This record gives sequence, structure tokens and C-alpha cells, in this order.
Amino acid sequence: MSEALPLSDLRVLDVSSFIAAPAAAVVLADFGADVIKIEPPGDGDPHRGSYRNASYPQSDKNFPWQLDGRHKRSLALDLKNAEARPVLERLVQRADVMIVNFPPPARERLRLRWEDMEPIHPRLVYCSLTGYGESGPDRDRPGFDVSAYFGRSGILDAARYEGGPPGLSLPAQGDRATAITLVAAILLGLRQRDRTGKGCWVGTSLYANGVWSNGTSAAGALLGAQLLPRQGPDRPRNALTNLYRTKDDRWLQLLMVREDRLWEAFCTAIERPDLLEDPRFTNRAERRARPLELARELVAVFAARTYAEWERAFAGTGIPVGVIGRLADVVEDEQAEHAGIFAPTTNPEVPRTVNNPIRLGFAKPRTAGPPPAVGQHSEDILRELSYGDAEIANLRKAGALG
Repeated sequence: MSEALPLSDLRVLDVSSFIAAPAAAVVLADFGADVIKIEPPGDGDPHRGSYRNASYPQSDKNFPWQLDGRHKRSLALDLKNAEARPVLERLVQRADVMIVNFPPPARERLRLRWEDMEPIHPRLVYCSLTGYGESGPDRDRPGFDVSAYFGRSGILDAARYEGGPPGLSLPAQGDRATAITLVAAILLGLRQRDRTGKGCWVGTSLYANGVWSNGTSAAGALLGAQLLPRQGPDRPRNALTNLYRTKDDRWLQLLMVREDRLWEAFCTAIERPDLLEDPRFTNRAERRARPLELARELVAVFAARTYAEWERAFAGTGIPVGVIGRLADVVEDEQAEHAGIFAPTTNPEVPRTVNNPIRLGFAKPRTAGPPPAVGQHSEDILRELSYGDAEIANLRKAGALG
């Protein structure tokens, strides 16, 4: 595996806040890009304080900022201040990629649209993220992953059990999926620049990503197909693709989609050979006609042993069974280690974080140190832009620089 990182010559401006767009910049930085995070002087990106939110896992360590701020250099620049504009334009002239997730009206006010950036640097790949899209009646509507990705897309309604209320997603789940779409869009934009020599606009929306992730159901809805209400584990339509509680209060997911082939092996594994002779369950049609009766048999079976015992019982059978994982287990999962799901850092406050999901045969992500403080690299970045001491002092005096 080469030590060279594939994006080590890429310069990225992260002009975004909160999660999906900054997370995309993190993935680019993981693979070597020099990412300059432009954030307001003072408190900086509001996401720096997200770890205090009641919906987040409770900790006095700022683990979300380690996750979404790693590898970046922070420039505290007030984009609302006219004195900051020349600094931004110099940065744009040197950048390969610019990531923006301000709502369209804010981009217009701050002159941060692609139409504003292209004359400054025609080879720039400009990437924008919106809640609901770049045009249409809701283009200006604020969008978060729970409202645009999960809510508007139909995911939360489709996933609820019949008669129950929609559930709520956990923090930033849709944001992180959308971040990978942004990375793909940026890489496509860079490929287009390689081919044409010209920069371009690329982008996506939380809404589009939510519908894409819900694509199987949405594609059916386009044809007027009916999505049947989801039944709880006590009322499954198919007892062999259902959830069952084990003796140690774990939930086991049974997913026997090829049940005719696996039925005999299944009955053997659960030590219920009598089910093979039970006239109610002799073939697929009979089992599908009596899901509640079969489920009642299996509820008692699975409740009699622990998940670990069931895992051993099903090992080597080819029967698809999985545990409904708990995060406390995931962080110590041996398979997670092999899959590279977590990454060490050199930050003693947050010694491990979540790795991005991309795996390369020729390179691995670099190890992150502590994320930057607000404006930690402001002077260094301005000196790279050929600003002298007096100019930097004037910017501070004008309130443009933090």
C-alpha cells in the first residue's frame, strides 16, 4: 500500500456549517486534501457546540467536532464584512474545490454563488448542498436531515409500524450518507475539469438523497404501486423474515428469503424437527398462509437461548441471521476492527473516531490530530496569500478576521 494520498495536491475551501457538507470535506481531507475551513470569528461553526445537544450521546468531550473538523485548517473570516471579500477571492483563485451549503438567498447576499465564483476562478469545481434543491417553491426552505432527508422523502412514514407514529432518526444519519454523495459529485467535477480544462458546478440536496435511499419504495410509488403498512414483530406477514427476542434480551433478525431451500436446515438448527412434519408448515405456501401461527412457535424457540447460543447454532448453515446491534457493542466489535470502521487519532481527548467508509487498495486515510480551534490557522493562511503584518492587523481592526 502506497503512502502517497490520492488527493494530496487538492486545495479545498469548506464554506459550510453543521454536518453533511463539512463531513464531505473531511473525507477529502482524510485522503490528503488541504482543507481550509472558513468560519465566523468568535464561536465559529455552530456545529462546534453540537455535543451539548440533548439528542446527542452525552459526553463532556467534543467528539462531533473531532469527527467533522479533523484535518482542517481554520480561517476565521467574517464573510459579511466587505474587508473580507478580497481575502476570499484570493483563496478562491488558489482553490480546486469550494463547498458551500448556505441557503440560496444567503449565497446571493454574500455573492457566493457559482455565478459569482466562476469569473474569479474558471477552473474551480463549485459544490453546493441544499435542503430541497436549487430551484422550485422550497429552494429557500431550511433543510436538515430529519426534515428533508428522512421526513420529506417518505422514509419515516414508510418505516413506521401500522397504527403507530413515525419514528425519529438519530443525529446526522442522513447528513453522513449525503456527504458521500457530495464527495462523488466533487470527484466527477474534477474529472470533468481534467477533460475540459474548465471548472463546473456540482451539487445535491438532502431531499434527493433521502428519496434515493428510499428508492425501491419510491420507484414503486411512481407506478402507483401500493406499499403495504409495516407490521410489528408480533404480526409479521412472513414469520421467516422477522425479529425475535432472545433469552438475553437481544433482538435477532431472521431473513430467510430462500426458505424452501433452507427450511429443513433451519428446523434442524433450532432443534424443532417436528415442524418439518407439521401440516401447517410443510411448504412455502402453507407457511406464508399462517405467519402468526409459525411466529408464535418461533417466539418461544428463540426466547429459550441467548444470542450467542443462536449464533453458534446457525454458524455454517447459510441461514441469514443477524443481531440488532447496540452501539456499545459495535465499538468493541472485532469485525468492525477488520472493516476499518473506527480510526485512531492523536488527540488524547478523543483517541478514536469514526472512519469514512471508503476503502482503497493503494492508500489509507491519514491519522487525525485534534481539530482546529476557531481561527487557529488564520495568520498562516493569510501569509500564504502574501498578506503582510500590517494588512493582517488592518483586517483584524476592521473585524473581518478573527
